[in-house]
Amino acid sequence: MPADEYELSLARNEPCWCGSGRKYKKCHLAQDERLAELARAGYQVPPRKIIKNETQIDGIRRSCQLSKEILDMVDSRIGVGVETQQIDQWVHEYTLSRGAIPAPLNYGGFPRSCCTSINNVVCHGIPDQTRLRDGDIVNVDVTCILDGYYGDVSRMYLIGDPSPLARELVRVARECLYKGIEQVRPFQRIGDIAYAIEQHAKRHGFSVVQEYGGHGIGLEFHEDPFVHHYGEKDTGMVLVPNMVFTIEPMINAGSYECKRLEDGWTAVTADNSLSAQWEHTVRVTEVGVEILSE
Repeated sequence: MPADEYELSLARNEPCWCGSGRKYKKCHLAQDERLAELARAGYQVPPRKIIKNETQIDGIRRSCQLSKEILDMVDSRIGVGVETQQIDQWVHEYTLSRGAIPAPLNYGGFPRSCCTSINNVVCHGIPDQTRLRDGDIVNVDVTCILDGYYGDVSRMYLIGDPSPLARELVRVARECLYKGIEQVRPFQRIGDIAYAIEQHAKRHGFSVVQEYGGHGIGLEFHEDPFVHHYGEKDTGMVLVPNMVFTIEPMINAGSYECKRLEDGWTAVTADNSLSAQWEHTVRVTEVGVEILSE
């Protein structure tokens, strides 16, 4: 990202580019000057188009809260013997009943309103006639479009009595999510999130999927930046207030490698090991992070 977008900015007394109505000098001038300096030094800084305004943040927050509400509904119904297509029907009907649209439906040809990923499925499992069995672990991934704003969240569910390994994997995957979230604050970098996640997974003998990651979200389903869940500190895009993105580490009990099935969507572990994933949509604040989907 070149520094020009920040260096060729407004006059100090003009209205700020963010739409706040405040003068530029009272709003984003100091931040823009710092970002221009970082860009000249070779850092990857965010383009203005991915920095949300307060109206957009409020809309994304409401959409995230509806997605969370849907997962709470699933939590009250899911169990042994439930078909994954039943879960999809619950999600679809509840989403529409609240005046929203299920974002996954027909996205790039995806045929359902949510993703259900069981045991060795890493992500993007397509709901079908598969019945949940005692001992399964399953991720349900929900994204709503409410009043034009996107909210994305996913959660793991323990079906019946999973194995000790499955339970530990699910627990560590959730810890990885929050280890990543702890790194979110202004002028940290995406690599700091990735490093915290990968190191925690490795300490427990697990691996982090590299092919898939988090993403910017809010006005579209997938926006910049791409959020790696593995890597080194002090790398990747600089974080600034009102960036919104998902953190959604996929943690495998075996190898990090995965493969895609013939349906073009379902990703599974290459070695058939278990996989677990938790996801939140987060906003960078002036002092830290807000979990919009919690």
